[in-house]
Amino acid sequence: MSGIAGFLIRHGYLFLFVAVLVEQAGLPLPSVPVLLAMGALVGMGRFSFVTSAAVAVVACLLADFVWYRLGRRHGSSILRLVCRISLEPDSCVRRTENVFAREGSRTLLYAKFVPGLSTVAPPVAGLARLSVPRFLLWDAAGAAIWTTTFLVLGYAFSVQIERVAEAGRALGLRVAAAAVGAMALYVIWKLDQRRRLLRELEVSRISPEELLALIESGQGSVVVVDLRNAIERDDDAGTVPGAIVLAPDELDARHHEIPRDRDVVVYCT
Repeated sequence: MSGIAGFLIRHGYLFLFVAVLVEQAGLPLPSVPVLLAMGALVGMGRFSFVTSAAVAVVACLLADFVWYRLGRRHGSSILRLVCRISLEPDSCVRRTENVFAREGSRTLLYAKFVPGLSTVAPPVAGLARLSVPRFLLWDAAGAAIWTTTFLVLGYAFSVQIERVAEAGRALGLRVAAAAVGAMALYVIWKLDQRRRLLRELEVSRISPEELLALIESGQGSVVVVDLRNAIERDDDAGTVPGAIVLAPDELDARHHEIPRDRDVVVYCT
């Protein structure tokens, strides 16, 4: 075998550990191909399924716990760093916070299967003040489900994966160039996705100081709509006095509460 599988044969569990750790740390380098290749090698009797799963789960827990502690210590500010590292649009933070506010710790069971949710879920769990034992329990369960799923798939299709690897060895450098090109296209797509989102968000803005001055002066008839979820409001210790507090998914049902004859300032993160 060649490529990823061949490298795995030589370096085994260490390469698996590093590949999973790097992805879970937030870098846009998918480790699923490595898990599939490792599963195929397990099917060929080269490695242990249990040890492979344990190595991958430990890598997940190590990276996730670091993000959890950062989220617990630094709050919402750390989420912006996550988006920059992982090249995920900032909307992934809002989506994750809404899901976590609705589902709670159960979100960690399936977060790794959802693009944009995997890296953001651990710091959001810290932001939500989930206890360490509870976080580790749910995160370990989710990591085990994720890793074993792809190891089993690799095991089940080990013959087909070996054939692909043999074909890749015959093509040599062309396969390597195609793999590098595919990764480059993935990163470019992520950057373009983020650029498009930022362009869409180019709207009129007002600073907190300007809003406070406007309210205190009494010259402007302004209503503030707080669209943050409960996790964000708790982290920031409250909301703007007199603000209308709405969750984004409540807008359709409660839009009538927003005055139509006054300037509206939307408060979100």
